[in-house]
Amino acid sequence: MSTLTSLFAALVERLAELLQPLFATTATAAAIVLFTALVRLAVHPLSRAAARGQKARTRLAPQLAALRKKHAKNPERLKKAILDLHAKEKVSPFADIMPSLLQAPAFLLMYHLFAGDRMAGHALFAAPLGDRWADALSHGGPFGPAGQVYLVLFAIVAAVAAFGYRHGKRQLAAQPLDLGQPTPGAGAITKVMPLLSFATLITVAVVPLAAALYVVTSTAWTVVERAFLFRTPEEGASGGAVATRA
Repeated sequence: MSTLTSLFAALVERLAELLQPLFATTATAAAIVLFTALVRLAVHPLSRAAARGQKARTRLAPQLAALRKKHAKNPERLKKAILDLHAKEKVSPFADIMPSLLQAPAFLLMYHLFAGDRMAGHALFAAPLGDRWADALSHGGPFGPAGQVYLVLFAIVAAVAAFGYRHGKRQLAAQPLDLGQPTPGAGAITKVMPLLSFATLITVAVVPLAAALYVVTSTAWTVVERAFLFRTPEEGASGGAVATRA
């Protein structure tokens, strides 16, 4: 872990040097944003695999519901029928889970890097990358030089969360109803999931600014990526129409 963290830190420092002519004193902050975007781009194939798995599970939901109803009194036959259906459709029941698990170590490593002391001594305008929102509040208040930087970050997070919330609600509404035996607590989870994007506001407020930049960039990437990967046929058709007119 320490070796990889040192390697990532060296890459961020190198990026900051390259961005210095364009961003001057904010080059390190710009390097964090760019580095986060590059890492998310590298793991994008895993996100696409997860999206395919989730779409496949949604597509098979009516057939799975029918199998549950048909073999409700025979769990063994139900299990075999579900496995046969997955094999026939060439769909793994864990296709949308494994890619997310594989992404977790990379994201934890990056968070560990940006939440550590390696970013101390650098700043985003008037806000030191090693400080937290509480530090900004104690030096000028919410509308002080450092506080204003956080206000902009909070506005960005709120806008991204609102976009993600609306898209998440549309995505959940478009999914077919499962007429079989629902997973306990699935209803509550379905209602809460679109609200999770707003939890980023709390994270940004309590972690060092360097880590907050990583969180904001990664969250924005996730929301836009999911909107692209899970766009509805109507959205895809309208996009194609716009491209055709252009």
